[in-house]
Amino acid sequence: MTSAVDAATIAAYARDGATALRGVFAPHWVALLAAGVERNLREPGPYGKRYTPEGRPGMFFGDYCSWRRIPEYEAFLRHSPAAAIAGALMGSAKVNLFHEHVLVKEPGTEEPTPWHNDQPYWTVEGWDVCSLWIPLDPVQRANGVEYVAGSHRRGEWFRPKRFVDAADHPSDDPRFLPVPDVEGNRGAYTLLGWDLEPGDCVAFHGLTLHGAPGNRSGTLRRRAVSARWTGDDAVFTRRSGIESPPAPADAPAVGGPMDSEVFPVVWRA
Repeated sequence: MTSAVDAATIAAYARDGATALRGVFAPHWVALLAAGVERNLREPGPYGKRYTPEGRPGMFFGDYCSWRRIPEYEAFLRHSPAAAIAGALMGSAKVNLFHEHVLVKEPGTEEPTPWHNDQPYWTVEGWDVCSLWIPLDPVQRANGVEYVAGSHRRGEWFRPKRFVDAADHPSDDPRFLPVPDVEGNRGAYTLLGWDLEPGDCVAFHGLTLHGAPGNRSGTLRRRAVSARWTGDDAVFTRRSGIESPPAPADAPAVGGPMDSEVFPVVWRA
């Protein structure tokens, strides 16, 4: 696994805030995660949501924080190479599992994922915050997530967006800025995206600005799981507005390390 996270990959992640890694998950890991997603679709959790209105084509489904009730997710997150990959990219001596987030767009789904960066939603402060976007189906760039290169290093925390209608979540955090109109000004940005196969993933920083179109394919599903990780300098916090996912009852103390049953350490260097 460590050969997949070479110096060039680490440098690309640090510079751009997003980088693709090829063939880092063997077929049995992909199959395990796919089985978890199918279970999740049959048995949505309390945060499960269908974003596609009734009568519209396709289906955009999302859910998160299901790893403690879906054994396939827990096995993947604890035992696959994912945490070690995140640790190498962050340069961290330890990696905590923050949560998993499943997003499914069936063929023909029209609803986009609005442009946003993740950390303003999350109950975590620190630089060492990393996601692995893990596709379970072949994804053409035209149907996949795009990332604004270098946006994580600009110190910009954007107002959280609602996925259902792209409206702003209310918040009084003075750091939060309006999300720029990336889609309407694509030529003003360096946008990164990749054709991906099962076994690949994209690693991106918690502050990297990103978004995705609907699934324009008429035949291919777009199932993906984002595995969210924190590293050495991360501490638990609370947000004044939306907290997505909501802070769990057994969360650590504000300002304290993430280490806890709900955010377990799953890898050490």
